[in-house]
Amino acid sequence: MKFKCRLCNHSKHFMYLDLGMHPPSDQFLKKDQTNSKITYYPLKITMCEKCKFHQLTYNVAPEELYQKNYPYESSKTKAGFMHFNNFAVSIFKQYKLKEKEKVLDIGSNVGTLLAAFKKKNLTVMGVDPAKNICNLANKNNIKTINSFFDKDFVKFLIKKKFYPKIITATNVFAHIDDLKGFAKNINFLLKKNKGVLIIEAPHFLELYKKLEYDTIYHEHLSYITIKPLKVFFEKYSLEIINVEKKDFHGGSLRIHVAAKNSYKIQNSVKKIIKDEDKNGINIKSNLIKFSKKVEHNRLQITKLLTDLKLKKKRIVALSAPAKGMTLLNYLKLDKTYLEFATEKSKIKQNLLTPGLKLDVKKDVAILNQKIDYALLLAWNFSTEIIKNNFQFLKKGGSFIVPIPKVQIITLKNVKNKIKNFF
Repeated sequence: MKFKCRLCNHSKHFMYLDLGMHPPSDQFLKKDQTNSKITYYPLKITMCEKCKFHQLTYNVAPEELYQKNYPYESSKTKAGFMHFNNFAVSIFKQYKLKEKEKVLDIGSNVGTLLAAFKKKNLTVMGVDPAKNICNLANKNNIKTINSFFDKDFVKFLIKKKFYPKIITATNVFAHIDDLKGFAKNINFLLKKNKGVLIIEAPHFLELYKKLEYDTIYHEHLSYITIKPLKVFFEKYSLEIINVEKKDFHGGSLRIHVAAKNSYKIQNSVKKIIKDEDKNGINIKSNLIKFSKKVEHNRLQITKLLTDLKLKKKRIVALSAPAKGMTLLNYLKLDKTYLEFATEKSKIKQNLLTPGLKLDVKKDVAILNQKIDYALLLAWNFSTEIIKNNFQFLKKGGSFIVPIPKVQIITLKNVKNKIKNFF
């Protein structure tokens, strides 16, 4: 259990959302592990009473989360690939990077972002704790070290004289428990050559406004807002110099951090903090209302699926992202409701989903098995996924989008429901 705030060490927290007991969302099982013991952990989110940082109450050991055949690949959607490519181009221009300057990506996965930087003739290196993922990256000629970003890894960088001008941490900062150690290591590296850390992570404000509660899972220890982070980084002689809003993973922030007095602080920092305050995301009564909305969404989805099953409709879960596993386990959508799950990523196909043990098949299974409804778990990529599976609509199938509000997408209404679809 985590009793002290990751940012300020304060021990008094306000717990406002309890999603129950869950297995790790990326812990898919092989079919011969059907009878294996599954460990469930509490999934509760709190707000620190002092600095207002939102975080989980329970830490699952990182070795448990990331070093057992981690099944996430960052490059499986066209939207994701384009996002990371544009990311690299943008940073290259913003900081006027020169050929051979060094870029380090923390939690680099299969190297999608680094590959985009490499196209700009930059010297790249990744670090990731998942051995199987590192192997894939290295096969793609993206130098990737199998390690956590810790003191030992920083010593390795010093030994190799690899002092990065740019350090990226996309969808990984929220996964780190020891943020103080992280900040110390970053400060040491950035001071060497006026470097910049660029964090990209889902914004808690968007989670709050759009009811994105499925993005709460054990890998996501922290839920990012700028106000407490600004104070935190200043303790380590770092400062947030710019914040960009990005329409990715349901709404993310790209946070630029540098050593104090290295760069001019942009107005965007104050603007985001003002927006967070305006929406009242740290007011207890608002957080309680949020939790009530979560419960209402659960009832809406389960009622819809129950009604469909009573009509003998066949339903599957389309796509199997980590967030989808939170939704399935919170709503307890087992084989009573769903016949199986599908997934584009080959490393998840022919496995069983965490907890509920649904078979994971190829996406094409929704066509050849006469499925009526597909519950779209990767709703943040809904436009692309529906386009990729448009034949399903043409054959009379319907998609169910569960978040931010429950919607049924059919061939007749797809143009009206999803803007710029055609």
